[in-house]
Order: sequence, then C-alpha cells, then structure tokens
Amino acid sequence: MFRLMDVMDWADKVVLITGASSGIGRGLAIELARRGAKLGLLARGVAAPKAVAAAVGARRSTDLPVATEPSPRLLEVAAEIEQVRNGSNESTAAESTAARTVLLPADVRDATAVKAAADRLRQEFGKIDVLIANAGMGATTDATELVPEEVAKLLSVNVMGAVNSVAAVLPEMVERGSGQLVAISSLSAYRGLRKSAAYCASKASLSAFFESVRIDLIGRGVDVTIIHPGFIKTPLTAGRQAEMPYLMELDFAVGKIIGAIEKRKKSYAFPWQLATIVRAGMIMPNFMYDWIAVRNSFRE
Repeated sequence: MFRLMDVMDWADKVVLITGASSGIGRGLAIELARRGAKLGLLARGVAAPKAVAAAVGARRSTDLPVATEPSPRLLEVAAEIEQVRNGSNESTAAESTAARTVLLPADVRDATAVKAAADRLRQEFGKIDVLIANAGMGATTDATELVPEEVAKLLSVNVMGAVNSVAAVLPEMVERGSGQLVAISSLSAYRGLRKSAAYCASKASLSAFFESVRIDLIGRGVDVTIIHPGFIKTPLTAGRQAEMPYLMELDFAVGKIIGAIEKRKKSYAFPWQLATIVRAGMIMPNFMYDWIAVRNSFRE
C-alpha cells in the first residue's frame, strides 16, 4: 500500500548526520537547521584531556563519557548553525535555540562510539527520525600503485562507517515503526572509473548495502533513500585539475538532496544530464565502455 508523500515538517524531526564537519554534511546541517530540524552532528573529534560532550545553545551535557571533543571545523559549523537559528550574526545562547543541535565527536569506523553517539542523541531528543550516512573519503590511485592499508581505510570509512551508523539507529526506528535511512552514495557506484578502484568499489558496496536494507524493511515503516550525486564543489573535489562535467554548487546539490529525502525517494541520481550518461554506460558492452572510460578520466 502506498503512503501519501507529504512535504516533511523538519521542525518535528531529529536528524543524525555523519561527516557533518565539511562538504555535503556541513551544507545539509546548515540548511536543515534553517528549516527547524533538531540535529545530531557526528564527525571525527580531537583528543580531549577529559571526557566532554558539547551541545549548541544553553545546555551542555558533560555527564556522558566520550574520548574526544568536537574538532575546530565542527565547532565552526555549530557557530554557523547558531547564527542561522538566531537570525543574526551573533552567536548567543538564546532560549529558543538552546540544545537543538548536539555535537557528537566520533569516528564512524568505531561501532561502539557511533552507538554511544546515537544513544546520546536519543537521550537528548527522545528519538532519531532520519539518519544521513554521509561520512566518506576519496582517493586517486592508479591500479599499479594501490596500498592495501589505504584501501582498507577508505572502505572502512565509506562502507563500514555507514553500516555502523545504520546499526546504531535502525532497531529503535523499527520498534517505533517510523524513520528514514539516507545514504550519500555517488554516480561512481554504477561502473568503474580510471584511478578510482577503491572509491568506486566503496560506493557500489554502499548502494548495494542500502538497497538490501530497503528490501528487508518493506512493511516495517522505515524508508530508505539512496542519493547518487555527480560532481559537487566540496573539499573532496577541490584542487582537481581534471574536467568534472556538470560540476554543481554545494547549495544547489543540498537542495536536491533534501528534496529527495522529503519525497522519500528510494533512489535519486543527479544532475540528470550526467546521470543519464552513467545509466547508458550500464548497458554498454564492455569493449565500448572501456573505449569511452579510458578517454574520459575525471582524476589526474
């Protein structure tokens, strides 16, 4: 039975975003704050001399043990969010915005730390409505220069980081019969690209993982949305000399992603021009795809 897809009221939603200190995660956090969502921002922290837990606004919780404190970049995102919530350029602890954003310093590769972060967010707000599994890293490496340890690190962040995040939030969502899992994958998930073996493998794995989870969750009240964006102006693409067709501004991409989440789309690939080309590549015979791929490298 189909459910009516109403526009999401973010003011009633608690959203956990991984990889929230930069790029897409940062952009989503600021825009969702503007729309009134309660946020849990998870990103790698920095070593702390003692256990700390930071929350934006008036309340600061220090009773739960953590091994790290928020990084300077995550604190910068928090300050931007306070400005958005307060509607001014002053970072004040206004009562109306107090404790609507919780900073969660953790490494997504650490399942225990991710679970503890999710527990803290639920303790603060009572539930988690939406997980946006965004944390990820890239790599440009020729196949003859692969370093197994570096590939393992990339796969651990891009794939196991998402697995750890899902495991931390899904049981409670299923118990409530409500929630949404969102994966920030890539158009690179569809076919292999030059000098991108590890990255393409990680995104293909991520998409297949979330698709399988989606099938498992049919009829349980939890939606799954897989986002396949093209090239976006973020730290991940900064400094590249190779041509990146249909390169998008971050704000534009964030709007597209949020729109797909609100519509609870099962899968969303954009921009449509590049997505169409990539989909055509999926049905090409290998000899034709290889001929095109070797002449169109998006990495130096």
